[in-house]
Amino acid sequence: MLMRALVRKLSFAGVCGAVVAASLTVPATANADTGKPGWRLTPTGTEARLRGLAAVGRDVAWLSGSGGTVLRTTDGGRTWQNVAPPGTAGLDFRDIEAFDARRAVVLAIGSGDASRLYRTSDGGRTWTLGFKNDEPTAFYDCVTFFDSRHGLAMSDPVDGKFRIIATRDGGRSWRVLPSKGMPPALEGEMGFAASGQCLVGQGSRDVWLATGGGSRARVFHSGDRGLTWTVADTPLPSGPTQGAFAVAFRDSRHGIVVGGDYRPGASSPQAAATTSDGGRTWRPARTPPAEFRSGVTWPRYSGQAALTVGPTGSDVTFTGGRTWTQFDGGSFDTVDCASDGGCWAAGEKGRAARLTVRFPR
Repeated sequence: MLMRALVRKLSFAGVCGAVVAASLTVPATANADTGKPGWRLTPTGTEARLRGLAAVGRDVAWLSGSGGTVLRTTDGGRTWQNVAPPGTAGLDFRDIEAFDARRAVVLAIGSGDASRLYRTSDGGRTWTLGFKNDEPTAFYDCVTFFDSRHGLAMSDPVDGKFRIIATRDGGRSWRVLPSKGMPPALEGEMGFAASGQCLVGQGSRDVWLATGGGSRARVFHSGDRGLTWTVADTPLPSGPTQGAFAVAFRDSRHGIVVGGDYRPGASSPQAAATTSDGGRTWRPARTPPAEFRSGVTWPRYSGQAALTVGPTGSDVTFTGGRTWTQFDGGSFDTVDCASDGGCWAAGEKGRAARLTVRFPR
């Protein structure tokens, strides 16, 4: 587990440095006058890598990342407040889920007790620790919520199966779910804590888990809030540095998965796929993004339009993920859209941005 933790730290903090340094020099484009998508950077005042993102609306968003960073804006990104839990500078907050401007749950990743979940109900002025991992072999990657009370978080395999914990009180307390309904993991299989989107829920009961690292990149699905699961292969490449990094579902049937090989300069063919049967089968994108992508969002109101991001750029699809077109060359790790059409992205060196046009509704 120590080696796995070291590999993750190197791969997601240092190995991509050369690519990120180059891509950070590409200015965000502002295309509001043309109606085409573009990003408007919103300076955050931090150098942290921001992999956790929760878009509440065009004015409100939450970010989380390295160095125990948690940020919140309530004015469309003009200002960001550091609202991190006290005493957490040594933690890496890779995922955050927010319900409004006051309530949020943030996940710290890592082996053993480095994996934690904190909750706030007053905009980050105070936090409570809802979960602190006591299983030495567990490594939590992602968290998702069905509503403001019911949520799940996932860990890499423990005793050969992915571990799921659940809350029914908005993150105040968590319990480990039985593993009987979880299919066995492949050798080396894990979730990638790259964008907070390796575990995503849709509706009141459906949830999907994207994996890589093993011989096949797979997507697990549960229709009963994590009690029982099925699993399907995807056409994405898989290996120690490859796999399915993020998944998004517009509804219970239509989904997109993205990923590839995170190593700088590595080829990532077939790094995106789609499903129209709830994840039972996956088809490769006809024209996938040209390079590795770590984050994806597909709002239920947007029809066939979705966004994906990675260290070398951002892409948009208007065909439900079958074809993708790059519209920006800047570095981002994660992307999310709110119910009012406001979309946000975040990544390396404190980069955060809001889409310059409202996403299709």
